[in-house]
Amino acid sequence: MRLLAHTDNGEQVPAITLERVFTAWAFEPVPLFLVVLAAGLYLLGLRVLRRRGDRWPAWRTVSFCVGGLGALVLATSSSLATYDTVLLSMHMVQHMMLSMVAPVFLALGAPVTLALRTLPGGARRRLLGVLHSKVAAVLAFPPVAFALFIVSPWALYFSGWYDATLRSAALHDLLHLHFVVVGCLFFWPLLGLDPVPGRVVYPLRMLTVFATLPFHAFLGVTIMTMEDLIAGEWYSSANRDWPPSPTDDQNLAGGILWGSGEVIGIVFFGVLFVQWVRHSMREAAREDRRIDRAEAAHSRSVAPRPGGGSGVDEGGEPVASPQQRTSPQSKAGHRP
Repeated sequence: MRLLAHTDNGEQVPAITLERVFTAWAFEPVPLFLVVLAAGLYLLGLRVLRRRGDRWPAWRTVSFCVGGLGALVLATSSSLATYDTVLLSMHMVQHMMLSMVAPVFLALGAPVTLALRTLPGGARRRLLGVLHSKVAAVLAFPPVAFALFIVSPWALYFSGWYDATLRSAALHDLLHLHFVVVGCLFFWPLLGLDPVPGRVVYPLRMLTVFATLPFHAFLGVTIMTMEDLIAGEWYSSANRDWPPSPTDDQNLAGGILWGSGEVIGIVFFGVLFVQWVRHSMREAAREDRRIDRAEAAHSRSVAPRPGGGSGVDEGGEPVASPQQRTSPQSKAGHRP
């Protein structure tokens, strides 16, 4: 058995083993630079807030820097990146991390809110201009974002697009960026933590997430049952004879897409449900406070006024105070 796979560009990739899953890292300068830049800007904004004495939830920082940016590093620098052009199954794990895992954690970090609270006036106005632009409104419009999120994988794997990304490093990087951007357009308005366009009421958010589940399942099963190989010429030219075979690898890739899409979708559905419950509880508490204030104001308005003031009865008619009812003038009015 050969221990190397030969790709069209002459790169030799050793056979994948359990050890290499954890050790075969390939640091790409551009993705790594962008991740470090994003982390630096986020932490800089956090420092500005703290110097002003403002508070920022620690879980948001952990979500953005560890969950979101960590997922990006794993997807673009770990063994997933080393084998993403050799094994379709590794690419599929990378796909799900870039399009679903990373965007959700990035959104939980609320970076747009942090930027709006810390940017100077001119930069803040420009950011608001982008958020309020027609392009942002169209791209984040729920039906548009939903269509991009659902249609993109079908267009990728059932056209020549995926094969082209395997043969071009630039297209390969653009594909990764596409996954992240589409995922953010879909998930950020649904979470609703940042003031981005496209936010809708909670029932529609949950319905949107629920609607993605059958699409992932259908696409995964379709890939698993295909007789033709996706990018078959590329994977055949790799001249790889270590397992899994291209057919088994494609079956595994379809199962990963199906299973991970279902799991992530259900977990996200649960997150939205918890958010909805908490939002409803806050709204109920706010309404209770409003009613209490209204009742207190009403009580003050009908209370007897010192020195002979009058209130009103249930019919809205003025009611005389005790002093008025016992005054000499009142008694005189009743003498025969």
